[in-house]
Amino acid sequence: MNIEVQDVSSTRKKLVVSLDASEIDAERQAVVSEIARSVRLPGFRPGKAPVAMIEKRYAKEIDSEFRQKVLSKAYRNALEQHKLEVVQLVDLAGGDTVATGAPATLTLTVDIQPEFELPDYTGLPTTINPVDPTDAEIDDVVQNLRTERADFKVAERPAQKGDYVKLSYEGTVDGKPALELVPDKQIYASVPQTWEEVEGEHEGLIPGLGKHLAGVAKDDKKDIAIPFPAEFTAAPALAGKTVNYAVTIQEIRERVLPELDEEFLKAHQADTVDALKENVRNQLKLRKENANRNDQRRQVAEALNAKVAFEVPESLVEAETQNVLRNFMEENLRRGVPAEQFEKDKKELYEGAKKAAATRVKTQLILAKIAGKEDLKVTEADINAWLYQQSVRNGQRPEKLVKELTKDREQLRSIQQGIIFDKALELLVSRATVTTTSPAKA
Repeated sequence: MNIEVQDVSSTRKKLVVSLDASEIDAERQAVVSEIARSVRLPGFRPGKAPVAMIEKRYAKEIDSEFRQKVLSKAYRNALEQHKLEVVQLVDLAGGDTVATGAPATLTLTVDIQPEFELPDYTGLPTTINPVDPTDAEIDDVVQNLRTERADFKVAERPAQKGDYVKLSYEGTVDGKPALELVPDKQIYASVPQTWEEVEGEHEGLIPGLGKHLAGVAKDDKKDIAIPFPAEFTAAPALAGKTVNYAVTIQEIRERVLPELDEEFLKAHQADTVDALKENVRNQLKLRKENANRNDQRRQVAEALNAKVAFEVPESLVEAETQNVLRNFMEENLRRGVPAEQFEKDKKELYEGAKKAAATRVKTQLILAKIAGKEDLKVTEADINAWLYQQSVRNGQRPEKLVKELTKDREQLRSIQQGIIFDKALELLVSRATVTTTSPAKA
C-alpha cells in the first residue's frame, strides 16, 4: 500500500492510496473465510462448506463487505502513517473500482484539525454593569406587575394613551379593496371587530394604526392612511404600499390598575409592599448577574478569537452554517415570516450565516484546545444537570431523555462537547480582568 498526501489547504488534505492486486485479493479472501465460518449450509458442518459455493451464494454480501474493509483499511493506514487528526471525511473516490485480481487507487479528501498555538488566555478584559437595582427600576417592575393584572373598563370619554379601542376597518389601495391584494391575509384588509392599543409600545397587526387613535370616541368614523414598510414579510403584497383604512370606533376601554392590597401581594408571594419590593430587588439583581455572566462569556470569546489566527476546516464551517440557517428559519417561521422570504433573501442569509458559523467554529476549536490543556472533563454530574435542565425546559421525564441519548450516540457526543465548551468559557471568565461601569445617572 502506497500513500501520497497532497495539500489542498492548511486544513484539507487529499490522500491518494494505491493498492496492488495481492492486497485486495487478501482482503477478499479474509472476508470469504469469515463468512464461511459463520454461515450454515444444508448438508455441511459449520465452516466446512466449499468456498466456491460460499462465493456463489453470498457474492453480493462478499463484494460489499470486502470493499468496505479495503476502504476502511486504506483510510486507517493513511491516518496512522501520516499522523493526521481528521475532523471530517469530505470525499472518497475510486471505491467502485476495487475488484479482485486488479490494483486500485483510492482518493480520500479529508479536513484535519488546524495547527495553532494557544495565546495567553488569562486576564482577558471584560466589562460588567452594576447589579444593584435602583429604586426606579424596582418601581418600574412593580408597575409592570400591576399592569399585567389590570382590568379594562368601558370608558365614556375620548380614547387616551394606554386605552384599548374596539374597532372595525375596511382597507383600500388606490381605490380598490385591499382584500384583492391579500385574499389569504384578510386581517390586513378588512375585519368586523378587533382591539388596538392607543399609542402602545408595541406595534399591532396594522403598523402604526394605534398612533392615530388618541382622541377618538365611540361611534366615530375616521379615515387613516397607513404606509406599509418596504419590507413587510407578514403580507408581502402590501409592502411599500399605502393602505387607506375606513375605521369605525365601537368601544373604548381604559386600563385600571389594581391596588397594592392584600390580594395583590398574596398573588406575588409577599405579605407587605416592602417584602414585594425586596423580592423584586433580588430577582432584578439575579437577572443582572446572569446578564453580566453571559456578556462576559461573549467578551472573552471575542478577545480570544482576536488573539489567534488560523484557517478553519471548511467542512465544519459548512455544517455549522446549515445549523445557523436551520435555527434562524425555524425561529422566524414560528414568528410568522413566510417561507418565500427566505428564498428571496437566501444569498444574503447564507453569507451572514457562514460568517457567524466560521467565527463560532473557530471559537469552539480554541475552547477545545484549552479544555485539553486544562484537563477539563465531562462528569456524570454534568450530564445529570443537563438532563434536569432539559426536563424542566421541555416538560419531559429525565428517564425518557436518557433512553433517547442511549440510542443516539451522536447527540450524546454533541451534548458532551457543549458542556466542555461551557466549562472552558467559565474558566476564561473566572480568570478574566473585570471592570465595572459607572451607574447611569438618573
